[in-house]
Amino acid sequence: MVRAAALTNYIEVAQHLGLNPQQMLRQAGLSQALIDNPDQRLPTAAAVSLLEESAKACGCPTFGLRMAESRQLSDFGAISLLLSHQPTLRDALVTIVQYRHLLNESLALYVDQVGKTVVLREEIITDPPVPMRQGMELAIGVLFRMCAALLGSGWRPLAVHFSHDAPPELQLHRRVFGCKLEFGSEFNGIVCQAADLDKANPLADPAMARHALRLVETLPGAAQQSTLNDVRKAIYLLLPMGRATIEQIAQSLGMNVRTLQRRLEESEVTFSDLINDVRRDLVLRYMENPRYSLSRIADLLGYSVASSFTRWFTTQFGMAPAAWRKEHQVKAEE
Repeated sequence: MVRAAALTNYIEVAQHLGLNPQQMLRQAGLSQALIDNPDQRLPTAAAVSLLEESAKACGCPTFGLRMAESRQLSDFGAISLLLSHQPTLRDALVTIVQYRHLLNESLALYVDQVGKTVVLREEIITDPPVPMRQGMELAIGVLFRMCAALLGSGWRPLAVHFSHDAPPELQLHRRVFGCKLEFGSEFNGIVCQAADLDKANPLADPAMARHALRLVETLPGAAQQSTLNDVRKAIYLLLPMGRATIEQIAQSLGMNVRTLQRRLEESEVTFSDLINDVRRDLVLRYMENPRYSLSRIADLLGYSVASSFTRWFTTQFGMAPAAWRKEHQVKAEE
């Protein structure tokens, strides 16, 4: 589920692009009354599909980013006060990870630091998987603007990455992000200097932060988190990095392996089941990208031997990966 606040300014953008927003909402099974209540919970797949269908209907491949362009920190709702008074951007990101279920239960965010560089990896997880180019650009655009709101002119990211292909025109992307853009990437997210995350937030007030924390802790569902969903999201982020082991996942969730296994057993699933589900979703995304060779896809899915990937793919989809690409007319750069 996702807060209706995620669709802030949908009506405005849709009307500006010549759409009938009420008609598009009805087609997605939503209504203006629902999205006018920022705390209303909406099915993530419906919200994501609304953006995709709206972009198609008006022929605007930057629909989601247009929505992100005017987003403010206050659009995060009650948690925005807590974010705005965090001492550093790193603290704000940790807060988002901790309370992401209050913002968007389908949002996965992982802060990956390697030396002096940090990658903010972001994914939106839906079940079943749906196309989400617009949703992803909206999510990354909102994250980018949150960072800028906290650091102002001190926010100077190195690059923004998208796993989908570039649109025909990049003027809006350049205006919103103002940094290097990478399309057809292996991940969705933002690359920046580690030092940026530790710059002091000039507006931070420790007393206000404590007050905001008490307020957030009183919100319905503040302490409720789904281990199953958290594991799935962690796998989405860590599998392409070659780090989706049960040990790494447990560590990222702040628990030991035995505790994680017990909680998964309570949900009647195994860790290998979740790995397989995520692989099925990611492999189609990768297979449809002609920039990815089959060997590269195998590596991204955690297969060190190409033949093992081929056997797994054939079992899952009834044909070898090369045959699948031929049938779907994907000309890969092998």
